[in-house]
Amino acid sequence: MANRKLAYAASASITCTLASLASGSARECTAVDNSVNLYLDAMVYVALKLATGTPASDKSLYLWFYGSEDGTNVTDNATGTDAALTMRSPTNLHGPFVIATPDAGALTYKKIIPSVAAFFDGALPKKWGFVVENKSGLALDATETNHTKEYSGVYETIA
Repeated sequence: MANRKLAYAASASITCTLASLASGSARECTAVDNSVNLYLDAMVYVALKLATGTPASDKSLYLWFYGSEDGTNVTDNATGTDAALTMRSPTNLHGPFVIATPDAGALTYKKIIPSVAAFFDGALPKKWGFVVENKSGLALDATETNHTKEYSGVYETIA
């Protein structure tokens, strides 16, 4: 009798220019195309660095998720490109996944979002991406390489 096991693809970068993203602003990433690999799920890793200072406001970064069935029609007002996004209130984006930013200093906050599919009721869209909404009270660090955005596709194997 065979065993079903989860397997993980190699990490891949996600394009999202976050250098100097101001508090109160949002930016969407370029959509991840899942129409070829057909992953069952995706695990996202982000490491986001704040500028020097003391967080205020919500003291949080919010990751919202968008999806697309065809690559053209995207959730809410997202476009599927690496671009600034004006958040709607209320939003039709999925989420948020909250990254608390409680401490002063130019700190890097690292988080793993274990299941993107969970934001879509268990089914990963053909194309998907996220939006980073900065409500930390500080801008993000000005050096783009101080921010990591990656994902690993999750699939099933039979052993």
